[in-house]
Amino acid sequence: MTTYQHDDDSVVVIIGSGAGGGTLANELCQKGIPVVLLEAGARQNQGTFVNDEWPSFNQLAWSDTRTTSGSWRIARDFPNLPAWICKTVGGTTTHWAGASLRLQEHEFRARETYGELKDAQLLDWPLTLAELEPYYARAEDKMGVTRTNDIPGLPGNNNFKVMYAGAQKLGYQHCSTGRMAINSQPRAGRASCQQLGFCFQGCKMGAKWSTLYTEIPAAEATGRLELRAESQVIRIEHDARGRASAVVYADAKGQLQRQKARVVAVAGNAIETPRILLNSASTLFPHGLGNGAGMVGKHYMRHTTGSVFAEFDEEVHFYRGTIMAGIISDENRHDTSRGFAGGYEMETISLGLPFMAAFFNPGAWGRDFTGVMDRYTHLAGMWLVGEDMPRESNRVTLNDGVKDAFGMPVANVHYDDHPNDLAMREHAFKQGEALYQAVGAKKVHRVPPYPSTHNLGTCRMSAKADDGVVNKHGQSHEVPNLFISDGSQFTTSAAENPTLTIVSLAIRQADYIAESLKTNAA
Repeated sequence: MTTYQHDDDSVVVIIGSGAGGGTLANELCQKGIPVVLLEAGARQNQGTFVNDEWPSFNQLAWSDTRTTSGSWRIARDFPNLPAWICKTVGGTTTHWAGASLRLQEHEFRARETYGELKDAQLLDWPLTLAELEPYYARAEDKMGVTRTNDIPGLPGNNNFKVMYAGAQKLGYQHCSTGRMAINSQPRAGRASCQQLGFCFQGCKMGAKWSTLYTEIPAAEATGRLELRAESQVIRIEHDARGRASAVVYADAKGQLQRQKARVVAVAGNAIETPRILLNSASTLFPHGLGNGAGMVGKHYMRHTTGSVFAEFDEEVHFYRGTIMAGIISDENRHDTSRGFAGGYEMETISLGLPFMAAFFNPGAWGRDFTGVMDRYTHLAGMWLVGEDMPRESNRVTLNDGVKDAFGMPVANVHYDDHPNDLAMREHAFKQGEALYQAVGAKKVHRVPPYPSTHNLGTCRMSAKADDGVVNKHGQSHEVPNLFISDGSQFTTSAAENPTLTIVSLAIRQADYIAESLKTNAA
């Protein structure tokens, strides 16, 4: 087992082991670069995953207190759980559904394409699709994305068959079991999907790509990675030149440790990442590390979401099989005749009975609610996920009035839906309802957004330092050896599930960091 000394300033310290951090760690280790990977959660494995919703949630989820504000419904329904992300080795790649979609060209140019939207701060990415395409290809091969690299698609379960029949009725042309980072056949030493139906609880078969059992073991095998689990980062320190020099964290025993670093990369999700930077304020950086433009924490995005569930006379058993192997992409386009900018995906979704009770209509009870629960086996369902608008007022800040176990202010997440988000959600609800009614649904239900796993923005890429936090390589505009390596760096949210893009950016960033270390540019 590789061990680095706390005063070893030759290492790259990465905070967070999910899609961004875990991938970056492996890519750097493969290039001969020493890495210390700090993860706040414990290390699980395929044998310890629990196929039971609430015990699994308690095992994997980040349940530390957060606070919320704003007019969004989450602030009312789940005030201390604005996001469903994971606190475990592998991060939210243990929990994600596997959908792996590339962003479209126009989504990299949202400001140019959509124009000026009132009360939105749209900005074009300083990166183009053409620049990212080679890294998308590397990520798809690494992750084993179906329908790429001659990998067949997953089979369709009953939930998908209902969706597909409805899509045909509505004239949709782009409906399939999707591009999924879930093995449809054995690949890369991992088994194929056995359709267990517990994708959100950690894949016990290892068919779903996760840094837990792909990138991190591969990095450890190089002898250049030290993974320190149960290590909660408190702040990042810097030297007199303003360069990141060390990371202070609480270890598994709650003792504070300081790891020196040559480079620091933060991949703690779009809520924890700005929290760490803001908590790293100093005399030189009074508003937070790398926050001279005041942009750290701003432009929080979570995708415009909602769900439609439908009751049928016949049993569907929608919970059997892969949760999200069903996607309609026809509405993911920019067409303002629908009354909004940007687009959305329609994706199959199922929730285990315990989660249906919690998320179907939070706080509801009575005959209507229990009637739906009684007909659980007769339900089909879809999740709606679309591009939401970046707004400076939607932001993550420190709540100095509430502290965690280490005395660190908790994150407050403020969010208000933009009128574009509301118009998109209404259109998506209507289309989802029409799809199910076209194939004989007896009753359809609109379900409000859940705590989202798609947390984006808060440290966005920008060509100009005044407009964001990092450049097109995820490198801080102000602190040259500080990088952001997760969805925080998204300039806009686009409509697609973000994990494939996060992984692609991490691969690209690793190439840049490795070259920069050779020239002392980082």
